[in-house]
Amino acid sequence: MLRRKTGMRNAPGVKMHDDQLTVSPETVRALVDEQFPEWGSLPITVIAAHGTVNAIFRIGERFTARFPLQPGHVDATRRWLESEAEAARELSGRTRFPTPEPVVLGEPGAGYPLPWSVQTWLPGAVAADEDPGESIAFAHDLAELIEELRAIDTRGRTFAGSGRGGDLHSHDAWMEICFKHSEQLLDVRRLRQMWQNLRSLPRETADVMTHGDLIPGNVLVSAGRLAGILDVGGFGAADPALDLVSAWHLLEAGPRQELRRDLECGDLEWERGKAWAFEQAMGLVWYYLETNPAMSRMGRRTLERIVVDAS
Repeated sequence: MLRRKTGMRNAPGVKMHDDQLTVSPETVRALVDEQFPEWGSLPITVIAAHGTVNAIFRIGERFTARFPLQPGHVDATRRWLESEAEAARELSGRTRFPTPEPVVLGEPGAGYPLPWSVQTWLPGAVAADEDPGESIAFAHDLAELIEELRAIDTRGRTFAGSGRGGDLHSHDAWMEICFKHSEQLLDVRRLRQMWQNLRSLPRETADVMTHGDLIPGNVLVSAGRLAGILDVGGFGAADPALDLVSAWHLLEAGPRQELRRDLECGDLEWERGKAWAFEQAMGLVWYYLETNPAMSRMGRRTLERIVVDAS
């Protein structure tokens, strides 16, 4: 198996969130030995890059343990993890691209206060390390993935929640926070005007099933091709344009246009995808500037691509 690393690592010893929990290898070893003694002989390995939501560890060669980084109520966290596992089970095998499969939920213990999850490990390198941005073949793969996701039956479900995937203008307050924190980092005057144009784009299509967070850290690459998708717990119904964030997070201009042609995107859907990528990127640049510089740089690169597209 290939050992996965990622460029989305946070600075050593630096917490990304003010209330962030600490999860050590010793804690993970104790939790595994106590709750899953059948894995007691398997090594515990820290994944070189911690995500922004979970601390991630390998258990042997087959499993990955994910520990929520921010405090929460035990029951609410368990419901969230169960919901993620349900989404992962629904998605498993529905596209030709591998996705992690849920294995089991762990319980609080050994000083860690929340439930945690175990899923299967997927081989490959994240796109943050093996940049597929110039690969036409990768763009075709990505289009196939998005089409396959959209083809899955929503079973009457629609977008629910306050995150990305609903109404663009509902993010105005967050964007104002981002603009204020970015005054010394970005051309905020220009970006404010871009947001004014993007936020008012109308919504004309029904929700479809989406991954919801197709950023480089959630995409596996092998030899310039799409090899798998991570962090699938957000799989659900949303704006069809939501997964188009990948066009700006992952692709340079030529492959981006190949993606658009494959998906036969009209102007409105394409611009709404750009709007969701813009909203996400604006939050990454300032929030992770010191604590996860690679994530901050990713946001900046996405904004640069969007600005060039608008020129």
